[in-house]
Formats: sequence, C-alpha cells, structure tokens
Amino acid sequence: MSFARRAATVLAAATALTVGLAIPALAHVTIQPGTAEQGGFTKVAFRVPNERDDASTVKVEVAFPTDHPLAFVSVKPLPGWEVKVTQGKLPKPVKTEYGDLEEAVTKVVWSGGKINPGEFQEFEVSMGQLPKDTDSLVFPTKQTYSKGEVVDWSDAPKTDGTEAEHPAPTLKLVPASGAGEHGMASASASAAPAAATAPSVAPVAAATSASDGTARLLGGAGLVVGVIGLVIGALGLRRRPAA
Repeated sequence: MSFARRAATVLAAATALTVGLAIPALAHVTIQPGTAEQGGFTKVAFRVPNERDDASTVKVEVAFPTDHPLAFVSVKPLPGWEVKVTQGKLPKPVKTEYGDLEEAVTKVVWSGGKINPGEFQEFEVSMGQLPKDTDSLVFPTKQTYSKGEVVDWSDAPKTDGTEAEHPAPTLKLVPASGAGEHGMASASASAAPAAATAPSVAPVAAATSASDGTARLLGGAGLVVGVIGLVIGALGLRRRPAA
C-alpha cells in the first residue's frame, strides 16, 4: 500500500510539473514573430491571450519605443475593435535617412472588442524602419479586463536569464541578411513609401498559436502517460509471484 501511495505522489508531481510548464508558456502577451532584421520593415502581431476564467479582455494598449522611434507605423483593421494611434513629440529629434524625426507613434490602443476566457487575439502592425544600433525593441503592454483589472506587461528581462513575472513583449533585431549595405538601403527606400501609406498586411494564421499550444500540451500529456506507464510497470513487477 505504501508503494502505491508513493506512486500516486510521483504521478501527481509529474502532472503538476507538466501543467506548470505548459500554462505559463501560453499565457504571456508576446510579439509574433519574435525577430526581425535591422534596418528594414516588418509586420508583427501582438498576441494577447485571455488569462481569466471569469472576465474578458476588453482593451489592449501597446507603448512604442521613443528611444528608437519608428517613422512608419500602420495598423490592420480588426473587426469588432476600434483602434487609436497616438503620435507624440520625441524627447529629442532622431536622425534617419529620411531626415530628422521629431514626432513618432508612441502608443496604439485597441478597445471595444472582447477576448473571451480560453481565447486569444492577434493585433497586427506594420512598422519600420527598424533601427540598426540596437538588438531589441520593447513594447510595454497593458491588458484591461471587463471587471476593471489591468495587467501591466512591462517587466524588463532579468539579468540572470530567468523570465520576469510580467515580461514586456520584445522584438529581437538581427543583422540584415541581404546583399550588402547598398542593397539594404535600396530595399528600405522602396519600402518606405508603401509603409507611409498604410501597407497591406497579410493575416496572421491563428493556427500558428494553436499549433504551438497543442504541441506543448501534447508534450506534457506524453510526459504524464510515460510516468503512468512506469508506475504501472513497477506495480506489476512487485505483484508478480516468485518462480
């Protein structure tokens, strides 16, 4: 009987570990994809899951960086949601290849819609020109629930490499992989007018998130099944009569 109790304890611990690993990975507000090339233009989606089982997400507010401002920002309309883009004066002008940038988008707010419990939504933005003198851009985000709760996703990455409690969505920037500086400049110049006139943005496939979540959950389920198999096998060996 004591062995059975120990087996049950191991199984419970394995299940708790699996759930603990799977749920946080799905819960954070993130930016997708998580990387883009320096000096270019990109389209991203702020992926917002609803973490509460008794309230809906009704407002999402994303702050844009002012230390590395983006000259061109456009948003994709999302049915059921109103969007407000706020421009503000920068602390100091920033030199770009298109001239000195004195104002830029500082905030984008989506409201009027609803993300129900157990659901997520993606808010798409096209932006550029991405800076070349930094390896990341941080977008602090506030998530407001229907009961008035506001979750502030603005924690900076920890120096020890562990994840913060409420990490801010962060876009990692990598060196351009184009055909050199001349080709990069030409590509950026040709993309700038399109960005300035609200470029078209292809839909982000919801299946990506579903696939990521399903993979994690299936992996966790496999771990639990494996532990169950070991426990059953051990019980069978202990009960097997001696020859």
